[in-house]
Amino acid sequence: MTTTNGTKTWIITGASSGLGLALAEAALAAGEQVAGTARRADRFDALRAQYGDRLLPVEHDVRDTDAAAAVVRRALDAFGHVDVLVNNAGAGQVGAAEEVTDAQLRDMLEQHLFGPAAYVRAVLPHMRARRSGAIVQMSSQGGRMSFPAVGSYSAGKFALEGWSEALAGEVAPFGVRVLIAEPSRFRTAFNSADVLRTVDHHPVYDDVLGAVRANMAEADGIQEGDPARAASAIRDMLDTPDAPLRLPLGAEAVRNLTRAYRNALSDVEKWAHVSQTADFPGMPPALRAF
Repeated sequence: MTTTNGTKTWIITGASSGLGLALAEAALAAGEQVAGTARRADRFDALRAQYGDRLLPVEHDVRDTDAAAAVVRRALDAFGHVDVLVNNAGAGQVGAAEEVTDAQLRDMLEQHLFGPAAYVRAVLPHMRARRSGAIVQMSSQGGRMSFPAVGSYSAGKFALEGWSEALAGEVAPFGVRVLIAEPSRFRTAFNSADVLRTVDHHPVYDDVLGAVRANMAEADGIQEGDPARAASAIRDMLDTPDAPLRLPLGAEAVRNLTRAYRNALSDVEKWAHVSQTADFPGMPPALRAF
């Protein structure tokens, strides 16, 4: 992917830690410019000291959708253009469907759907006018498959992926690309006790979810995924003309998503004779615009 003045500019939400930080460091090390958001701007002090004005630290909570446009405007004022938007900010949550409150479920949707959507709406007029740009949606293997205890987290990521798949078709004619990254476990703070949210749990689910809760916590610090390598893979995809819409990241994501896709296809094929009986008899195949 090229930019008109030769220097790529990124907006990265949640850029002070995890995969967001890895992407910010990779961009800055390559001589590029980054507007990075975090809930506390002082978390960028070390990067700012190293890279100076090529890093624009912005204090912003992704759930404050009304302020997303102002963040984009600050990036444009500072750097003149935006080439890549990375919607990375978010957090995990562990809890059974019965345990998760409305407020906790909404919080997952606000972080993983409404926040990214607000940034996309704010940056798209600029990208359309330049007929160039890329939007990276940081989803998860949990955005295409789910399992007990992570339903509220997956709800946000499933929603982000469906919304982004439609978005990709809408913006492609304007030269704007969408990449949905689907990481497995990476060596970030995602699984740490002060980041991973655990809702109040009911003892009735202990036998069902106990092992999952323990496994999520125990993974902290031993995850097999390397954030720097993930950042490199994402950067490579942005320069690959035939890049896929979805990019699983990590061997576990490849294994799990392969199994999920095969199981889903097997079910469709196995029960197709039942599914097809729901149509009026003798109807011709539907004609659609997509």
